[in-house]
Amino acid sequence: MNHFELFKLKKAGLTNLNILAILEYHEKQKKSLSLRDMAVVSKCRNPVLFIENYKSLDSKTLRQEFNTYPSLSILDKEYPLELKNCYNPPVLLFYQGNLDLLQRRKLAVVGARNASAVGTKSVQKIIKELGNRFVIVSGLARGIDTSAHVSVLKNGGATIAVIGCGLDVYYPKENQQLQDYLGKNHLVLSEYAPGEKPLKYHFPERNRIIAGLSQGVLVAEAKARSGSLITCERALEEGRDVFAIPGNILDGQSDGCHKLINEGAKCVTSGQDILSEYRD
Repeated sequence: MNHFELFKLKKAGLTNLNILAILEYHEKQKKSLSLRDMAVVSKCRNPVLFIENYKSLDSKTLRQEFNTYPSLSILDKEYPLELKNCYNPPVLLFYQGNLDLLQRRKLAVVGARNASAVGTKSVQKIIKELGNRFVIVSGLARGIDTSAHVSVLKNGGATIAVIGCGLDVYYPKENQQLQDYLGKNHLVLSEYAPGEKPLKYHFPERNRIIAGLSQGVLVAEAKARSGSLITCERALEEGRDVFAIPGNILDGQSDGCHKLINEGAKCVTSGQDILSEYRD
């Protein structure tokens, strides 16, 4: 099954898990499936609607949309093994930039959107001390994410941004210049088609990719009910390391980090604290 066929299945309404079920069946049975067979094998909620949607697709228009950006599928040899082996790996990723970064050791950095100056400087300090030993993966959100990407650039390293919208959409808008720069000189990934808006449910979905790509996750200034904790939960489920930067115990800004530390995450105050876990 080629990239465009995967794209059409998504456009017809199948979820990522639905398409994975089709690919798994196809791999085991080694035979092509009819549209009706795919509806059954995928276990989609409404097979009739899926078939109707698929038949009504305008392939010519869809092909133009699909060709806007290059793509990487789970069937490609370049697809990162660590992501392939995690729960619900994205069947199709659109990208801009250098795919070779996917083959290098990666560390995710996540945290508060409304980051304090202390939180931002803490992330900058640790990234500098890591000495470009990792490709830094983050979500291009304002706050800690942006600080992580910019810190990498200042230190001459490499970074990957995983975004929760189409590659031609900028969220937040103030990061347009940064997103364009990363797309030309580093790597920007998205499982969403061109033009797709940054919907609320996209961000937990994006977080699983950030966690799945990385050997470990560094979290800074996560509140007790922070979205960053979702990324950490995904990371722990996949057997990844979680590192947490401690913070002020009075303002609640790092309560999520302190909770993670109490539950076994490694408390880090320097890049060396992370590097010591990955001695070759």
